[in-house]
Amino acid sequence: MSISTGKGFKGVIARWGVKRLPRKTHRGLRKVDCIGAWHPANVRWSVAISGQKGYGHRTERNKKIYRIGKSCLTEEGLNNRGTEYDITEKTINPLGGWPKYGLVNHDFLIIKGGVPGTRRRPITLRKTLWHSNKRYVKEEIDLKFIDTASKCGKGIFQTLEEKRKFMGKLKKECLREEDELAKQTKEEMEIEANQK
Repeated sequence: MSISTGKGFKGVIARWGVKRLPRKTHRGLRKVDCIGAWHPANVRWSVAISGQKGYGHRTERNKKIYRIGKSCLTEEGLNNRGTEYDITEKTINPLGGWPKYGLVNHDFLIIKGGVPGTRRRPITLRKTLWHSNKRYVKEEIDLKFIDTASKCGKGIFQTLEEKRKFMGKLKKECLREEDELAKQTKEEMEIEANQK
């Protein structure tokens, strides 16, 4: 259960997907032509009207939980992304963190499919009230690989070490080393000048 992403005040076309009126319609065409009969003298609940879109409670059923992971700050969660097939030690966080979220430093769930709402919005999980007998619900989950490449752009490296090995030193690292070398030589020259 979660609260969906709010879209603000929307008209009938965006909110309910009704068809636009013909081009030559007087006083606008993005509206519902008739909102009901003269009597009963009120608008029925089934008529499409404009208003708030999104930001409502939504419940999704039959969500598959792929993994329940421990925090990477504990000893149990240091390799919380590892599988039997991929033995590289790394955390669940991709390079550069998750877009619009950051780094996951606490216990987490990996769920199949989408979840209503924005990032960082809390969700509520509960056990199912009725059990399904379908085969896909009962199948065993065997995770082979969890991708930790960067989610911003076209990431190809799974770990920072792998990236460093392929890319070599970055320009800023080379400049930093040059600055440190220059500082050391300057200090040595000052010491020699003081000794003379």
